[in-house]
Amino acid sequence: MTEATGAVPEAEIKDDNQLRGAEFKKLMRKPLTWILILVLAICGGVGGAFVAPFIGGIAFAVCVLIGVLIVFAIADSRAEDAFFDHYAKSRGLTRSDTNFPAVTNLLQNGDERQTDQYMSGKLSDTCDGAIGLYTYTVVSRDSDGNREETNYPFTVLYTEMPEMVAYVNELRVQNKVGFKALEGFEDKFRSSERVTLESEAMRDRYEIFVGKEQDPVWVRRLFSPTFIVWLTDAPPKKFTFELQDGHLCCAVPKHRKSAEELDQMRDVSLKVVDRLHEEMSQSS
Repeated sequence: MTEATGAVPEAEIKDDNQLRGAEFKKLMRKPLTWILILVLAICGGVGGAFVAPFIGGIAFAVCVLIGVLIVFAIADSRAEDAFFDHYAKSRGLTRSDTNFPAVTNLLQNGDERQTDQYMSGKLSDTCDGAIGLYTYTVVSRDSDGNREETNYPFTVLYTEMPEMVAYVNELRVQNKVGFKALEGFEDKFRSSERVTLESEAMRDRYEIFVGKEQDPVWVRRLFSPTFIVWLTDAPPKKFTFELQDGHLCCAVPKHRKSAEELDQMRDVSLKVVDRLHEEMSQSS
């Protein structure tokens, strides 16, 4: 465990918020921190004093505030790193600077992609993989040619399932978008086939797509009544998963930065893994 844990015992670390205050206090107690803040403030104050004495006083105070905010930002970053170090260690995972591979639709999206946290290892007794924070960025230009970025953050669980290629090569279970009346029109432009199940609750929450060569009978067996009920009730809001060429990516929007949320993401994703293996075994 890194020094950044402060006074909070490892067993009690639930998210980075627990560590932020301790890290901030630790930094503010260091003489070097105040030396740097005061140097910044004096420089600002002297510069402002050339305009007017009261401007110099205001500039001094503003620079002190800016310095404190910078320290808080550093404490926040350290607290986040400490939390993920603890989370990975306590779950038997290894934290690294590895990026999620661009092997599924979500992991290939955008003009730029970034993995902010990557924790890999044994997710269960039967499943190796990684869980972490992923963001893809869409880059555009305004009328003046200025760069504009739109970020789409996700919490992702990734695992390889090459054994599934013989049964399903492409499967996407994504959040419901658009209107039912337009589905037929939209599907004419898709490279994949839509799968429609009898469950109204399932149709209201998800859209399912498979490769055009996929056996529809196998897919319908995969979505058994119990699996459908679980999918509509248990996973967090906007949970999705996609299986492409033996690569499984499960995701929820936003970066989840608490042990409870990360554990939930791991557990629901492993349920998908178990169901895929179960149907594969029955097919074999």
